[in-house]
Amino acid sequence: MPETRQNGHLGGTGAGSVVRPYGDTTGDGMVQTSFTLPVPPGPRAEGAALQLAQKMGIEPAMVVHSAGIGEGFTFFVVYGSVRHLVDLDAVQVEERAYPLLSPGEVNAAVKTRLRRSLVVLGACIGTDAHTVGIDAILNLKGFAGEKGLEYYRELQVANLGAQVSVPELVHAARARKADAVLVSQVVTQKDAHLRNTRELAAAFREAMGESRPLLVVGGPRFDPAMAADLGVDKVFGRGTTPGEVASYLVHALVPAEEPA
Repeated sequence: MPETRQNGHLGGTGAGSVVRPYGDTTGDGMVQTSFTLPVPPGPRAEGAALQLAQKMGIEPAMVVHSAGIGEGFTFFVVYGSVRHLVDLDAVQVEERAYPLLSPGEVNAAVKTRLRRSLVVLGACIGTDAHTVGIDAILNLKGFAGEKGLEYYRELQVANLGAQVSVPELVHAARARKADAVLVSQVVTQKDAHLRNTRELAAAFREAMGESRPLLVVGGPRFDPAMAADLGVDKVFGRGTTPGEVASYLVHALVPAEEPA
């Protein structure tokens, strides 16, 4: 079987901004995808998986892995070639509009320009009990070699933990006079993260109006371009580091430095 760790990466085809996936050689179009079908394991299930792959434009396709995952369900990994091309000039992403700051620069900006501590609350709302995301951003140990926001001496940070209701979070933000509320959503079944975020935004808007704190949400299934649609100020996707969040808080909440 070909080595698959490169499958799905984009390789140039020599056509300027147009690129194609590659797996073994540049531009060969090889991709790897996985899915589950409500079919018991067996030849009929693999035939169904190949039919689906062909309808997705993967041809020829190979089932490189299949396994039953409960009564009447089979999980598949399919490998094959696609003819689709990607036009990089047509790709639209949200670019970071602020510089990345070191912890020292964040502390200095808050101390000299805000002239008080920046109050930050963090929580996982609803039934979400996965605190790994909010802990990575807030806890001192941090993430990806960066210290969490608790490390920043000019930030006053409170991690409220998991399964916090939206009314509880609104009450805590008002009581602590929070400047920013950070919410992590890892559980995303049936778009629960989107519903919870819209509920969060509506509750803060109703309770505090224009005086509400900055609302920041993050999680592996969020699209950073959805902030306005969800009613929040900023959305962070997977791989976000504490330094990125701290830099954004300075950008959004700390007055700009006056010209000399």
